[in-house]
Amino acid sequence: MIMTTGSLTVLFEDPFWIGLFEMIDQQGLRACKVTFGAEPTEKEVIEFVDKNWHRLQFSQAIEVSAESERAKVNPKRQLREAKKQMQSQGIGTKSQQALKLQQEQNKTERKQHSKAEREAEKQRQFDLRQAKKKDKHRGH
Repeated sequence: MIMTTGSLTVLFEDPFWIGLFEMIDQQGLRACKVTFGAEPTEKEVIEFVDKNWHRLQFSQAIEVSAESERAKVNPKRQLREAKKQMQSQGIGTKSQQALKLQQEQNKTERKQHSKAEREAEKQRQFDLRQAKKKDKHRGH
């Protein structure tokens, strides 16, 4: 049975409000960070998810340790865990790892792209100089 669970945490990361989407499926945990700007209302968050879910770019999956599947969770324990999650500040470490991995991949892609552009510009300048030399040699 394939299960996918997701969560959205809205938190204040100076100077903006951000939304941290986490999705856990058979591949592992994937995360996506979205900047809201001003504090979003519950309605705005729901509208954002409805309209932009398909556009979210999640990071590469990170393996998550398989939690023992409990058939029945004590309701008091469940309430304590929910309260604990609400009180905790910041981003979960797995989410941080996923976002950091995505950031590093984007950085390497950007570096490769800019290096290729630099090399192409160098080659263009070189070809221009060579053409100029050839023109001078011909007496123009």
